[in-house]
Amino acid sequence: MEWMLLPLKRYADFSGRSRRKEYWMFALGLLIFYAVLTALIVMAGGFGSPAEGRGPSAFGWILITLSVLAVLALVVPSIAVQVRRFHDQDKSGWFVLISLIPYVGGFIVLVFMCLPGTSGTNRFGPDPLDPNSVKELSGIFN
Repeated sequence: MEWMLLPLKRYADFSGRSRRKEYWMFALGLLIFYAVLTALIVMAGGFGSPAEGRGPSAFGWILITLSVLAVLALVVPSIAVQVRRFHDQDKSGWFVLISLIPYVGGFIVLVFMCLPGTSGTNRFGPDPLDPNSVKELSGIFN
């Protein structure tokens, strides 16, 4: 659970490096969060029935509004953790913009997110997998 919340603790931190575990646990946390939120909206009748001419219920509108606010609030940490993953591979954070390429951009970024980072210190900081640099990063977890 700690790894899922770490990008939220480093909300708008675009510097440094993030390991794969941090990225993928955050992605899993987002997937679970959005699945639960969508299930709640569906159970509340949030999407209504166009055939009957009904729209969402009042509770459905509240849930839809909360989900839109949650998506907007989670955009910054999602981009920040991607930038730090690119930094871990000694690439510029601007590589995040590859995802804007239609059809293939998202797949290319997905492949980059699966690649291991560079060993040792690079221009973006110490290796997050190095036991000696864990002392430097331990303040983040507290």
